[in-house]
Parts: sequence; C-alpha cells; structure tokens
Amino acid sequence: MILSCQNITKSFGLDVILSDVSFHIEAGEKAAIVGINGAGKSTLLKIITGELPMDSGSVMIQKGAELGMLSQTQNLTEGNTIYEEVMSVKADLLALEANIRRTEHMMKDLQGEELEAALNSYDRMNSEFEKRNGYAIKSEVTGCIKGLGFSEADFDMKVATLSGGQKTRVALAKLLLSKPDIIMLDEPTNHLDMDAIRWLEGFLSAYKGAVILVAHDRYFLDKIVSKVIEIENTHARSWEGNYSDFAEKKKADREAKLKLYLNQQREIQHQEAVIDKLKSFNREKSVKRARSREKALDKIERVERPEEINAEMDIRLEPNILSGNDVITIRDMAKGFDGVNLFKNVSMEIHRGDKVAIIGNNGTGKTTLLKILNGIYEADEGSFKFGAKVFTGYYDQEHHVLDPDKSVFQEIQDTYPDLDNTKVRNVLASFLFTGDDVFKLVRDLSGGEKGRVSLAKLMLGDANLLFLDEPTNHLDIISKEILEQAISSYTGTVVYVSHDRYFINKTATRIFELVNNNFIQFDGSYDYYLEKRDLLLKAQQELQAVKKPAENNSSVQKTAAPADSSSETAVSSKDSWAEAKKQQAARRKLENEYAAVEKKIAELEERNAELNEKMNEPDVATRPSKLMELTEEQKKNEAMLEELMERWEELAGQL
Repeated sequence: MILSCQNITKSFGLDVILSDVSFHIEAGEKAAIVGINGAGKSTLLKIITGELPMDSGSVMIQKGAELGMLSQTQNLTEGNTIYEEVMSVKADLLALEANIRRTEHMMKDLQGEELEAALNSYDRMNSEFEKRNGYAIKSEVTGCIKGLGFSEADFDMKVATLSGGQKTRVALAKLLLSKPDIIMLDEPTNHLDMDAIRWLEGFLSAYKGAVILVAHDRYFLDKIVSKVIEIENTHARSWEGNYSDFAEKKKADREAKLKLYLNQQREIQHQEAVIDKLKSFNREKSVKRARSREKALDKIERVERPEEINAEMDIRLEPNILSGNDVITIRDMAKGFDGVNLFKNVSMEIHRGDKVAIIGNNGTGKTTLLKILNGIYEADEGSFKFGAKVFTGYYDQEHHVLDPDKSVFQEIQDTYPDLDNTKVRNVLASFLFTGDDVFKLVRDLSGGEKGRVSLAKLMLGDANLLFLDEPTNHLDIISKEILEQAISSYTGTVVYVSHDRYFINKTATRIFELVNNNFIQFDGSYDYYLEKRDLLLKAQQELQAVKKPAENNSSVQKTAAPADSSSETAVSSKDSWAEAKKQQAARRKLENEYAAVEKKIAELEERNAELNEKMNEPDVATRPSKLMELTEEQKKNEAMLEELMERWEELAGQL
C-alpha cells in the first residue's frame, strides 16, 4: 500500500464537505475519484498533498514515496522556451551527463591510481545514467511535448507568451517526466485535444507508478483506472473496476438497497396490520400474540431508504414538427480566416434522425462550421440548404444566445412569453434553478449554470434540428448521462461538436472528423470509428472500400436480428403471460381463503358472545344440562378459533 487515507473529515464553516473518508491506493494502481460538482473531489486531493489541512483523520504515504500533483499555479520560468522548461525536469540527469563528459576529458591526462579512480567513477556514473534511461532524454522529452499537442515549431516559444491552457500543458509535461511514485491529476483533459488525450491515456496506462485522477471524461477513465472512489453525500466508497463497471455496480447496488427497503416496509406494514387485527379480536391469546409481534417488530434493524440522486436535471427533447428526410445538404463549402484555410470542398448530406458528431483537433474549424449553418458566419465558397419543415435550435458553448443583463427567469419568460410564471419556474426547477436562484443575472452564472439555461431554452423550442457546441462542458457526470439519454431518444436530428468521447460513443450515429482541411465521414459509433481510424485517414477512397461491406453486414444483421429477437420475445411473452396467470390464480385462491377464514372467525366470535349471554340467562343458569351443552359448544368454538387464527396469520404472511 503506497497511500492510505483514514477517516478524513473537512468542513468549510457550517458546510461539511467530507465525513470519515477512508480508502487506500496500492503501488502502481490507477484510481479515479468521482462525484457530482461540489462533492469535495478537488478538496480531497489538496488534503492528500498537504495544500489544505483536514479537520480530522490521517494521510499516510509510504516512506520514501514521491507525490506529484498538477497545480494550476505551478511555477514556470517565463523566460524559458517550452523545450527548455520541460527539459529542466531532467536537470539532474543533464548534470550527470555533463559530469560524464568532463570525466572523459580529464582521463586523457591521468595515469596510475588517479586514472583508475577516475575510471571507477566513470563506470558508476555511466551505469547510473543508463539505469535512468539517460540516453533517451531528448526523445522522451520531445515525445511528451508533441504528445501533449505542441508541434516542433512551438518548441522555441517562450513560456511568457503562452496561453493559460498551453502553460498547463507544459506543467503537465514536467510532472509526467518527473515520474513521481504517485501522480495526482485534477481534470487533466481540460486543455487537451483528442489526439493529446489519447496520448495521455497511453502514457498513464503504461505508467509504473500509481495514478489518482479527478476527471469528468468517462471514456478517459474507462481506459485507465481499475478502481473508482465515489464521494457522495460527504462519504466515500471504493468500487473495483473502471468507470463503466462502477456505473453498472452502482445502479445495481442502489436498486438492491431500494428493493430491500421496500420489502422491509411492506413487511412492517403487514405486521402492523396483523397486530391491529389481533388486538381487535379482544381476546387474551390474541392480545398476547399481538404483543409478541410488537416486540419482534421493535427488534428489527430498520433499513434506511437509499437517498435519491440529488441535482438531477429533467431534460425532455422532442420535436413538435416532423422534418423532411433530407435535413441539410452542403455543397463544396470552404472557409478560412486571415488567409488560413480551415476547410474546403466540403460536401455532405445529413438526414432526419442522424446524430452527427463533428470531431477534430482544436482550431481546425468545427465550431466555425456550426456558426455557418446557423447564419453567424458566411461561407467563403459553396452553399448549404435545409430541407422541408426544418426548424433549428442552437446551443452555443460561449452562450452568446443569452442576454447577460437579464435574470434567469427573464431569459426564459422573454423568449417564451406564452408561459405563465408557474410554468417558467417549473421548467427552471427541472434544470436545478430553485428559489431565489431564478433571479440571478446571467452574467453572474457559472459556465455550468449558463449551460443549463441554454439547455432549458432549447428544450422549450420547436426545433427538430439541434446544433450543439460542446454541450457537456461544465456538466457533472450525472447531468451528462441525463443529457445522453435525452439526445439518444430524440427523434429529430442533432449535429454537435464535442471532445467528450464517452458522450459521442453513447449518442452519435455518424462521425465527421475534420482532418487536413476536409471532413472524413464515417457511419457508426466512436469505438468503431477508432478501429478504422488509420484507414480513414489515408484516403476517402479507402473509406468507401471499408464502408460498403460494413453497410452490407450491418443490413444483414439488422434484418436478421429483429426476426430472432421477435421470436424470442414472443416465446418469452407467452411464458410470462402463462406464469402471470398462474400467479394471479394462486393469489385469488389465497385471498378467497383469507376472506373465508376471517369471516368464520367473526362468526365464531359472534356465536361465543351469544353463548355468554345465554349462559347468563336465569332459566339456563338453573339447568345444569343446558349449561354444560352451551359450555361444550363454546369450548369447541375456542379450539376452532385457535386453529383459524393460526391459519389467518399464515395466509396474511403469504399474501
């Protein structure tokens, strides 16, 4: 075990962020810390590194183990170039190499014992240099810088001239090349394009040290981690497996807990009903039975109801008007800025029901294409047209569709004046704006909050063609999954730009990759696109050669699968119907017997009450033979009542 966290508790004022959080990390293990926004993930990382104090608990790191974390405020030397700054991580190895070279030079003038001592020192230094892979320093540093998205032409850029995102990538390269025993990364993919993310996946997967990640990129987590530490309602729980394994286990666990809770509640209600009924019989044995059941009920360890998943958005996307089959037709389109071509000779057709993901490296023109299709920019060449009855809606990642001077409430009400105040509030509540939150000005909202307002406007519109620019930015994992479900079930057409590969894999039916100023089109999911990516990048002709047999196979499967599945479904449905009828018949039988027993108990109770009255009558009390006859009948009734009550309890339990 290289890291152990025990009973960590942290509060900010009255807000408890972490409560008794415990987990451990083995040497070489890759783990993710997940939870909704504000759950305390970043706080936990800062506590582990000592950046934040904890209120109680302990963090134990294996003796001698080095911990490295990417910090947004990481110190960089502004006067260095990118290459010099990253190479500075290897300063000790470079010093060792310089010492080796000096020793080589010195040995030319040495003899005897001095030469022997120098040779011994030289051998030790060479051995150390080789052991630490010193001869691969330059290729290692170059590979890391390029892997994180810099071109060789960028190597001489001064750190002082870099953007915040570029500086973060330089700091990340330094951290990775320093090779600590534990790497801790907080949202490492935020400033990386897809190629860089793929490179980082490969690096971290092969990394011999331990890795702890906080990330919303579920595809990234799936590729790397083998343990998930979930923070929920201030507590932590560890799950073995990658993110998808965790999601399945979490869902099954919650369903099992809910089932256990509901079953116990039914049993408690049943026992309380039986107790009340036994007391209503008002007989000594019945009362004793009731007390016995009450004691047993008091001893039951109550199962707590699983807490509802908080902060869930309620997104329902459904077009009111059906568009024609041909939704967008683009012909020979080109666009550039300041003499630089983004794309040219672009032609494509998008049909009703398509979910098209536009992917590619940063700055290649993906968002520009969306803006052209939304009339914000004009194409330099070519044209596009919408099909019949096409109505568009646009989700802009910069949220220019929102008025910064309006409140959240006004933004919705002014866009849809036919909605009354109650309807507006209900819509906003479904996007997590409640109470006074609806009166916040748009300019004061976080990126995630602005995204939710934009999604709310989109949901209320009549669009049957949605353009979405990075719709999952700033959303936590739960909100992303809700949006995925909404997009997947949407019967209209969606064209979106996204770096979220998990989201793409779950929702896209077609992928357009912008490479070398043109779009390579592929029908299928992101996983399948990855399998064919190298072929796709070679030439459009090779794509067509791959695509035709794939479509043929797909069509065969599509025609075969429904027949098989419908046949199985028919058999399954028939069996289920027969089983349901059988269960219904058995239950009716139990209900009929239960009612009959209850009726018989009431009749016998009533008869015994009559017998008591008769035995108190003067003419009966003075006739011993009659008194004995009535007493005998009452005894038989009591014995029968005893049997009936036992049977009644059995039937109540079975029902």
